[in-house]
Amino acid sequence: MSFLADDARCPCTSGDVYGSCCGPLLAGRRAPTAVRLMRSRYTAFALADADYLLRSWHPSTRPTSLELDEDVRWMRLDVVDHVTGGPFDDAGEVAFAAHYRHDGERGVLQERSRFVREGGAWFYLDGVTW
Repeated sequence: MSFLADDARCPCTSGDVYGSCCGPLLAGRRAPTAVRLMRSRYTAFALADADYLLRSWHPSTRPTSLELDEDVRWMRLDVVDHVTGGPFDDAGEVAFAAHYRHDGERGVLQERSRFVREGGAWFYLDGVTW
């Protein structure tokens, strides 16, 4: 797992610094919305933080373990669309495009992810790629 200084730009490309964007979420603070959870999960992929990815995954769909490809370099996140998932909702969907490089080749992962909120905490449920 990689670590990032609080004053570094956040990998989720929100424009904020890590210490006031995804850093607190990866450290244990709850995401206020589905979009924020999705951004923090992208950051966890970029930093190879499999523990956070598993913690933020809903128990009904969470795998027992997660192997991350350390050769994938996550470059940019674009939030394409979101449906509900606000601070007063119990469910939401977020569509995104995650740009990466692997073995010198560029790629993009596009997914519409579903999120649920239980006990005040947002969780990634599942997603469909396109």
